[in-house]
This record gives sequence, C-alpha cells and structure tokens, in this order.
Amino acid sequence: MIDIDELRKINKLENIAVTEHARIRLIERNITMRDVINCIEFGEIIKQYEDDKPFPSCLVLGMSINNKYLHVVVSTDDNYIHLITAYFPDLEQWEPDYKTRRERKK
Repeated sequence: MIDIDELRKINKLENIAVTEHARIRLIERNITMRDVINCIEFGEIIKQYEDDKPFPSCLVLGMSINNKYLHVVVSTDDNYIHLITAYFPDLEQWEPDYKTRRERKK
C-alpha cells in the first residue's frame, strides 16, 4: 500500500517521473506539474491499486493550484513518484465528494 506521507517526502518536481501518456494528458487537460505537486501535497489517497505493475499505484484526490478538484494516479519506487495520469473529475462519473465513482447507467 502507498502511504501519502511517503509520497509527500519525495513530492518535488525532480522526483516525479512523467510517463508519455501522462505528459500528453497533462497538455490536453491543461494541468501543470504545480497542480500535480499541490494535489499530492494537500490531497488524500482515495483508492489503492495494489495489483498494478510494475509498482502498485493509487488515486489521489486533491486540488489544483486554482482550487479545482483534481485526481492524480501515481505509483512510487520509494525514490520517484511515477505520474500515470491526471484529470479533473467529472460529476457525471463521480459523486459530489469526488471520492465515490457513480454507478454506470445501463
């Protein structure tokens, strides 16, 4: 399991490895690395993905520097935070607490 305090200890720009997928998504969604760092620094882990490879990952709910709710998915190898993706959660998919995924409509 990933611990938010452990992420915060290495939560600096030089310690964040950005996947190609994440780099593209950040540009598409107009999310900055400052937003990602702020999200981790003041956010909370709302879901653990313990079976992800090569490292377990987690979903962090926090805020962008402009106080918009932000989700970031990260993993860590204790030295680096690996940014997998980041997005602004949509109320069509998330409950108003931004922690609970809505049931999919059939």
